[in-house]
Amino acid sequence: MKEKTVGYIGLGAMGNAMAGHILAGGYPLYVWNRTAAKAKDLLEKGAVWADSPALLAAQCDVVFVNVSDTKDVLEVIFGENGVAEGIRPGTILIDNSTIAPAGSREIHERLTPLGVRCLDAPVSGGDIGAQNATLTIIVGGDSKDLDEVMPILELLGSKITHVGGPGAGQIAKAANQIMVAAQMVAEAELLIFSQKAGADPEKVIEAIKAGAAQCWTLDVKAARLLAGDRTPGFRSALQAKDLNIVLETASEYNVNIPSTALHAQLYNGMVAIGEGDLDNSAVISMIEAMNGEKLETKGSK
Repeated sequence: MKEKTVGYIGLGAMGNAMAGHILAGGYPLYVWNRTAAKAKDLLEKGAVWADSPALLAAQCDVVFVNVSDTKDVLEVIFGENGVAEGIRPGTILIDNSTIAPAGSREIHERLTPLGVRCLDAPVSGGDIGAQNATLTIIVGGDSKDLDEVMPILELLGSKITHVGGPGAGQIAKAANQIMVAAQMVAEAELLIFSQKAGADPEKVIEAIKAGAAQCWTLDVKAARLLAGDRTPGFRSALQAKDLNIVLETASEYNVNIPSTALHAQLYNGMVAIGEGDLDNSAVISMIEAMNGEKLETKGSK
């Protein structure tokens, strides 16, 4: 069997790192991005630039897409010079973006008649997971198609789970974002609660993170906040976008998720006041504002 030629569309912080792992894994790689300059490092390492998504798809056996939202994914696939204009029957399309499950199902329904096999494969783990190839990859689609591309996905992630048919990967990712937001908001509240009530929040974190409250957020994010670091691993604007997808999907299926609705408002508020480029743990700024209490950092104590 000949070696698969791979294409990667969307070279943001995560997509660039993921494409780099595919290239380092020995696969011929074509790339495309709206801002061509972001491909410079990959081209220097041997990737080939495609002048459009259509031309990229025409050269590839496997096409990855990783762009911001549902509208952008549909545009890059079905818009002018989009993937659908060049993709060949038998090609596997893998969408690493986080989009609405309905969007993934539309892609499947429109490309299947062309002989294209589709996997929705959103990822979790942020920039660090992408750089270290330790992402969690959540896959919807045909399990046989997943088996065929598993060697490529194993270059990108440490845990790859097939959760069901078309759109199921996006449903699972939406569920993931429900939990992530809840943890970020709870962490923010407990830090400000502890400090304002008279306890050292750093010592509180140390005391509780080995017990029932233990979670990745307390293990990783609390130390960064206490050090005054709110730079993004995962931007709050993307957290807001994902939560809005959750709420839209919940409305579609008549699911009542009241706490998620509140968390979405907090993140949408961050975007509204110009803090969308901060880390999703920086939602603490909303809790600080409501309490008139700024988290003390190591440098400010």
